[in-house]
Amino acid sequence: MGAMTETLVHPERSEIQIEAVLQALADPVRLRIVRELARIGCDGVACGAIDLPVTKSTRTHHLRILREAGVIHVRPVGTSRITTLRRDDLDALYPGLMNGILAGVG
Repeated sequence: MGAMTETLVHPERSEIQIEAVLQALADPVRLRIVRELARIGCDGVACGAIDLPVTKSTRTHHLRILREAGVIHVRPVGTSRITTLRRDDLDALYPGLMNGILAGVG
C-alpha cells in the first residue's frame, strides 16, 4: 500500500466548541487516548501505538470523535497516521481545562 491520500477534516481553532470537547473527553477510552498523547509529548504517535482495550474499528471511531471535536490532530505520514494533542489550541480557548483533565498524568 502507498501513502494515505484521504483528507482528514479538522476544525479551525475558532470552530472548536467547549460542548464538543467536553463530550469527546467524557468517554473513558477517549480520555485515555488524550492522557497518553499528553504523556508522549508533541511529536505524536501512530494511531495503533496506544494500547486500548477496543477493536480497531472502535479505536478509529474514538479518534474520529476526538479529531472532529478539535482535541487531536491526525496527519498521514506514509502508511501511518500520526496523532497529536491540540494542546496549544485548547489552552488558548479554554485556559486551565487541559491542566485539570491531565492532572496527575506524566
